[in-house]
Amino acid sequence: MAILPMKRIHIYALLKDQRSILSKLQQLGSVHIENLSEDEFFVKKSTIDDLVKTEREMAMVDEAIEVLDSYDPEKTSLFDSLKGRQELTLAEYEVLAKKQREFKETAERIINLNRHIAESIAEMQRIQVQIDALAPWSKLDVPLQFQGTRFSTAFIGTLPGEYSLEQLLTETSNLISDVETIHAEIINKSKDQTCIFILCHKTDASAVDTALRTIGFARPPVSSSSLSPAEQSAELENRLKALEKEVEESKAEIAGYSNDRNSLKFLYDWLALEYERLKTEAYLVESRRVLIISGFVPEREVNRVVKELKDNFIVHLEVEDPGPEEQVPVLLENNKFAEPMEGVLASFSYPGKGEIDPSAIMSFFYYILFGLMLSDAAYGLIMSVGCGICLWRFPKMENSMRKTLRMFFFCGLSTVFWGALFGSWFGDAVTVISTTFFNKPFSIKPIWFEPMKDPMRMLVFSMVVGIIHLFAGLAANIIQNVKAKKYLDAFYDAVLWYLLVGSLLVFALSSQRFVEILKLDFIIPASVGKAASIVAAAAAVGIVLTAGRESRNWFKRIAKGLYGLYNLSGYLSDILSYSRLLALGLATGVIATVINQMGAMGGRTIGGAILFIIVFLVGHSVNIGINLLGAYVHTNRLSFVEFFGKFYEGGGSEFTPLGVHTKYYKLKEETYHG
Repeated sequence: MAILPMKRIHIYALLKDQRSILSKLQQLGSVHIENLSEDEFFVKKSTIDDLVKTEREMAMVDEAIEVLDSYDPEKTSLFDSLKGRQELTLAEYEVLAKKQREFKETAERIINLNRHIAESIAEMQRIQVQIDALAPWSKLDVPLQFQGTRFSTAFIGTLPGEYSLEQLLTETSNLISDVETIHAEIINKSKDQTCIFILCHKTDASAVDTALRTIGFARPPVSSSSLSPAEQSAELENRLKALEKEVEESKAEIAGYSNDRNSLKFLYDWLALEYERLKTEAYLVESRRVLIISGFVPEREVNRVVKELKDNFIVHLEVEDPGPEEQVPVLLENNKFAEPMEGVLASFSYPGKGEIDPSAIMSFFYYILFGLMLSDAAYGLIMSVGCGICLWRFPKMENSMRKTLRMFFFCGLSTVFWGALFGSWFGDAVTVISTTFFNKPFSIKPIWFEPMKDPMRMLVFSMVVGIIHLFAGLAANIIQNVKAKKYLDAFYDAVLWYLLVGSLLVFALSSQRFVEILKLDFIIPASVGKAASIVAAAAAVGIVLTAGRESRNWFKRIAKGLYGLYNLSGYLSDILSYSRLLALGLATGVIATVINQMGAMGGRTIGGAILFIIVFLVGHSVNIGINLLGAYVHTNRLSFVEFFGKFYEGGGSEFTPLGVHTKYYKLKEETYHG
């Protein structure tokens, strides 16, 4: 309903009280603190190091919570997100705050355990690779690095492909015929490689080495172990089992911290408050002993803020009205009907300097347009009942979620209204069910008319709704300018367009051809149409003369005026944009009808009934999801482009006070002491 009036507040305090004052302001949650500039007397304190440290600790705690969740998932239900944050009393909060060091140690222990698990798993993978590499050599009874004896040389390695002992001896004898004595063994073989052991006299080593290399001999990687491959594998297996045990013990220890999950969540929130306070410290300026804080506070909160500060600290306060050109942060306050629009409005932009809060008028049309686009009474009933139950069942849900559910609750009521007028209840489900399964045709008649049978009528109605919506935007333009005492601007920028567009519509409705195209059953008298054309011409002249009134040069003024008049085509385009009300409304009904027809294809049998139930549930679930999303997107589009285009630019900044902004916990008393 309104933008709350703000006061600027300047706080002069002792530097030693800085943390306590910021804690008090955080407790109050009513002061939007601004970034001050340094001068020759007052400078800023650098908090970068502390911010980085706190941010790192927050990341650590967040990681610890994620690790804990991965090993011992928290049991949650579908509706947990609606319950809101867990509440703490101030006494409980202060007790937990004293244990934050202990909680940090827990987080560090969890992360260290997880790191140890990761390192152990990596080592286990390396060991397994080593075991796999040793497997072909399990029958070798000497170490892999065995080089021979005093009088002999050993060759341990692999040959490409599969060799038998006879093939190996034949190959080597052909290459080293002058070697008399050679001992060869096949340790292991496969189609890819053959593991061999060859022993020869030391004097023949060079010739044997050359021969083996000729047929692709390669030694295994150098190993420092003095054990045989089988002994190495056994040793590695023991190490692998020990690591597996360590990993399981570490996992069990992490899971054992499940009772500390809430402590870690509290620690994260505590650090978040510290982080916000440190960021705020960077906005302040200070001298050797004095601290200056400047910001904005809602007018209704001034007395409370002043009293709390003066009662607890040695301070000097200055409260004043913001300057006329000063950018003041925006805080909106609306009733339950319009409040849900605050989130939608924020996604566009907050009101700029001198603009009104459009939430109230926007909400009325938003719900109407949404309902027209979805336009199925059963779908709307599901939305409203579902959202209503959630709002009733979870009274402590977060404010943003409450606003969203309340918005869809009202959108659902609008959908029920328009769906009943148009006779759509799950499309034509009542008719299909009664005809297919009971052989007694029955239907719920539309209170007004059925858009699928009379689409032109629906198109005309959509255009009428669009014209009303656009004219409401012009009305908001008038209100905005009158509030700012810009009476001429209200006349030039809104009233003249009312006269021009309205008169042209009246003139068009006096045309027989226009009335026949739209299939209207009335026509405005020609004399009224002629008078409307005169008014339209006068309004057009007025727009040409005033649209460029900021220019002193008359040539530029007229040129800008003609360009402003060209915006008439924009009005036509805007009005045509509302044809999407017809398109989306028909889409919902047509798809619903097709779903019902598909479900009824099984006929009047048990199998047909089962088929109908499955198709009905799946089909209508998908249809309501898709068309609900479409209605939401296009309602936003009509609000942001067509409606706001007539009066609203935005550009304001949100009122973001220093406060208790946490992720997991909130305080019952809405107070906080650091």
